Amino acid sequence: MRINCIAVIGKQNNPLYLRNFDGTPDDLKYHYIAHTSCDVIEEKISGGAKTPDMFLGLLQTVGDLAVYGYITNTHIKFIVVITIPEIIVKDIDMRNIFRDVHAAFIALASNPFYEIDTTKPVVSRNFNSFIEMIGKRDY
Repeated sequence: MRINCIAVIGKQNNPLYLRNFDGTPDDLKYHYIAHTSCDVIEEKISGGAKTPDMFLGLLQTVGDLAVYGYITNTHIKFIVVITIPEIIVKDIDMRNIFRDVHAAFIALASNPFYEIDTTKPVVSRNFNSFIEMIGKRDY
């Protein structure tokens, strides 16, 4: 399984962070996928039943890409885009990826020297290196 993109979306569906791992300089495709995924996330969480599970599972497929979602209890959304592999992707693998991304975001928010603002993009070398490590790991 290869991760193509990891995105962090704010409470007002504004992009906070987007990291492209597919090697092309074109991030516009992943911005589009992240924003269309926000609509799917809103549909899932407004569906009525409240679930304690923050992992939303497969949100959509776009061509040869699969889009997975995760929402925190503070309504920060994480989007992971992967290339559809030849084998079945297990939910536990995706949950582990999201757990790592969430831990990196918590570390960012817990830093007393970083002023977190949910309207401005995330600018942090440590957060970027954590996401880089997650995106390049072999799953």
